[in-house]
Amino acid sequence: MRSSIVDVASKAGVSIATVSRVLNGSDKVKAKTREKVLAVINEMKYAPNPAARGLIMKKTEAIGLLLPDLHGEFFSEIIRGADEAVQQQGYHLIVSSSHNDPNEIEAALRFMRGRVDAIVLMSPQVNSEILLENLPKGLPIVLLNCRTDNTHYDTIVIDGYGGAKEMTNYLLDLGHRRIAVITGGENNLESEERLRGYRAAMTDRNFTPARTLEFTGNFTEISGYEAVKQILALKHHPTAIFAFNDSMAIGAIKALREEGLRIPSDISVCGFDDIPVGKYISPSLTSVHVPISDLGAMAINRVFDRLTKRTRDTTAHVFVPTKLCLRSSCKKITLMSNLEKEENVA
Repeated sequence: MRSSIVDVASKAGVSIATVSRVLNGSDKVKAKTREKVLAVINEMKYAPNPAARGLIMKKTEAIGLLLPDLHGEFFSEIIRGADEAVQQQGYHLIVSSSHNDPNEIEAALRFMRGRVDAIVLMSPQVNSEILLENLPKGLPIVLLNCRTDNTHYDTIVIDGYGGAKEMTNYLLDLGHRRIAVITGGENNLESEERLRGYRAAMTDRNFTPARTLEFTGNFTEISGYEAVKQILALKHHPTAIFAFNDSMAIGAIKALREEGLRIPSDISVCGFDDIPVGKYISPSLTSVHVPISDLGAMAINRVFDRLTKRTRDTTAHVFVPTKLCLRSSCKKITLMSNLEKEENVA
């Protein structure tokens, strides 16, 4: 049975108010009494209810982090960066996942209400109505790569458009013309921005983006694997595959190898995010580098700027640039592909 503050006070022979003062670090308690109360707290393994304590103290010393998923290196890196930043402030991190489900987002937000002093949220399904209906007014909120029409929330957004455009231009410079892409699905801000960048690069270089070379994934390894099965069913194979995250690129590489294709000799593959494992697979993965762990830390630091009032009331909208990380999974084409030869003959 869980001990209560009444149990601690009774065993220590002090009032409930004295136990509360000890827990809150008040200097109005004699040293000897403090030591006695702390010894009983340790013996009984007493921990105050965080929600109740938060209501009394008006702070919980915890920050909520709500992500669309907890699977994969991208999210683990976000958590790592956020956790390190929170610990530096002497706070705790409460992590939850929404699985991209609006109902689960609302449930997670309601659970965190009263248990955290601020929330960092990353979800393609969030909107300002969900936030306003489920969170108290004035609670600091930082949105990571979210689509919202409410400009009063602090936001941090990755330059998915610029990163995808730069990667597509790199592939075009290598001589690739038939470039297949594996997207992250519909109604996903990150995927839409990367697709927009890919199409813009193709158009700017006077190549028509072929819709038949756009395949739908969902940012998981298995979706990249399955997309390649569709890609290889095409009459004319692409010379390069650009997956819109590294997990799908890794799944694509596995599927290509099972079909006996060599990377990059037979086909080039690249990804997006530059997760840590990308440099260790063979061949090492060319990717668009995103400072993933820094994103978590940036969001948490912005939260503490709000909590400590180090920032003015102006809302911050941070745009995070990307850069190419070139490795071994892409190669320059020195000869025309079979398709290009056929087109030239025609």
